[in-house]
Amino acid sequence: MPPALSVLTRNRDFRNLFTADLIGLGADWFVMIPLLTLLPHLTGSGLWGGLALAADTGLMALLLPYTGTVADRFDRRRILIAADLAMAACALLLLLVRTPATAWIALVGVGAIAVAKAFFSPAAQAALPNVVDAEDLPAANTLAGSAWGTMLVIGASLGGIASEAFGAYPCFALASALLLFSAVQVWRVRRPLQAERTKEPAPTFAAIGESLRYIRHNPRIASLVTVKSAVGLGNGVLTVFPLLAPLLGAGPLGTGLLFAARGLGALIGPVVLRKALSHHSWLLPGLALSMSLYGLAYLGVSLTTWFPLVLAGVVLAHLAAGGNWMMSNFVLQAEVPDALRGRVFATDFMLATLSVAVSQLAVGAFIDHTNPRLLIAACGAVTLLYSGAWALVALRRPLPNRAT
Repeated sequence: MPPALSVLTRNRDFRNLFTADLIGLGADWFVMIPLLTLLPHLTGSGLWGGLALAADTGLMALLLPYTGTVADRFDRRRILIAADLAMAACALLLLLVRTPATAWIALVGVGAIAVAKAFFSPAAQAALPNVVDAEDLPAANTLAGSAWGTMLVIGASLGGIASEAFGAYPCFALASALLLFSAVQVWRVRRPLQAERTKEPAPTFAAIGESLRYIRHNPRIASLVTVKSAVGLGNGVLTVFPLLAPLLGAGPLGTGLLFAARGLGALIGPVVLRKALSHHSWLLPGLALSMSLYGLAYLGVSLTTWFPLVLAGVVLAHLAAGGNWMMSNFVLQAEVPDALRGRVFATDFMLATLSVAVSQLAVGAFIDHTNPRLLIAACGAVTLLYSGAWALVALRRPLPNRAT
């Protein structure tokens, strides 16, 4: 049996945490795909979809320094359960989005879900090494890295199909029910989700300062927490998806398929690139190459007019992005002490989501007046340029053997 599947079958606590993550991620996209189809239909503008995506990522970015501190100070199991319950309630708020005049409620609902996710994400990432043995951490990271892609494929595909068949509103209700089930799975985890603290945690702002000093005084960690920003700055392409699908002859299902292709790439990327986790000398070059491949793939997508080939290009781009995410997470989990891990991951997520929000807002500002292909090409070029600059700095500091 492959190691990744072995740890899933042997370790009940990891299995429960992993399935909770799967369910929550699937519900998230089961909300977002129908909403991104609904908003242009109600308002006649692609801007509202860009604003919804930016609200999702931007609010997370603003809150993550604080929520990462919470993940290091309080019971991570309770944080995860509370976040799931809050997201379940907020998904129902989207049922009120019925007319152009109520489109703003979508931003409120998505923003509230983003706040809950800001608490969930660093707590879940920081908890992972505590529910598996050290020798199982690479396999667990492979599965965890694929979880997002797995449920984006399922959530986006089913969200697109269900939105076209039944409309957006049944999707919102089902997503709420799924998030309640995710909370049940977290409740079933029995291992402690953090190490025992030997001293009283610092006050919130002092704790944030402690983590920032740790990052600043460790250049290798500083380079790792800026890795995901390359792909983030290219994520403005997601704002274009709801307009690109009709341009290529597809409707709401086409939008779902574009997001599903993104998820398929993110799903197989950690599996294809997993071998890099066993070779510490491959990790930093692998990170640089994965960023570059993402940019090149979207430059290719911008020149393609055949929808199946566009889907293939999106899969390739996010195969690289999924591997990038997995590799950087693995090294951070191995390098950062448990007492700081939540805050460092929060900084990592903050930089990534802030770059996504900036990219989506920038694309949203031009989307109603610019050829979608030009916007996709611009996003790919930005990622490619960033990857080159990052490589020039980061590759000067090779990883020690203990990173793997």
